[in-house]
Amino acid sequence: MDEPQIRDADGEDAPRRRRRRRLPRWLVWTGRLLFVVVAVSVLTPLVVGWRVWYEARQDDRPRSDAIIVLGAAQYDGRPSPYFEARLRHAYSLYRDGVAPKIVTVGGKQEGDRVTEAAAGRAFLVRLGAPAADVVAVETGRDTLQSMIAVGGAYRERGWDSGVVVTDPWHSLRSNKMAQDNGIEAVSSPTRSGPSVRTRDTQFHSIVRETGGYLYYVLLGRSRHTM
Repeated sequence: MDEPQIRDADGEDAPRRRRRRRLPRWLVWTGRLLFVVVAVSVLTPLVVGWRVWYEARQDDRPRSDAIIVLGAAQYDGRPSPYFEARLRHAYSLYRDGVAPKIVTVGGKQEGDRVTEAAAGRAFLVRLGAPAADVVAVETGRDTLQSMIAVGGAYRERGWDSGVVVTDPWHSLRSNKMAQDNGIEAVSSPTRSGPSVRTRDTQFHSIVRETGGYLYYVLLGRSRHTM
């Protein structure tokens, strides 16, 4: 007995079963892998950028062993506007009793006669900080070198905790480097100076620091020596 034919709406014979064409397994897994790579590549910078923004808005002032002021440009002993804003904020924290000592950080750039740390120390003394309470760590041409040097100074003095003073957008990376060098670090960033004056400056700073933080976490730690 012949099997009945299945016909479509136009009366044409239709296949009883349409078989789905299955993709090769390797192609399926390649597609999934590419999706994960793209998702991570997009989401990771977004998450880190949010963390940079969030950390910039924090202002922690626990009683600590020292206030750590990260260096910036100076001109023959005169702090740049960026550096001066940090130093004035650090002095305000010192007067409020946040810590009994201030640590200024930074070595010489090419052509400098004075280190950033020495210029910062002299400025703080002029503001009114006792010279004995300001420690200049005159080493480092970038944040990581400086934090390695500060970690060494901390171990020599038996200190543990510190409040890091820098520009807001620099706080996340600075804290991470300080913690990796044995310092129980929090941040109290400056709220004045060129780094916070315009939205455009803030946006570009967040983008730059997002890249800087990712570079440090992925590659920069190879330079970290405690």
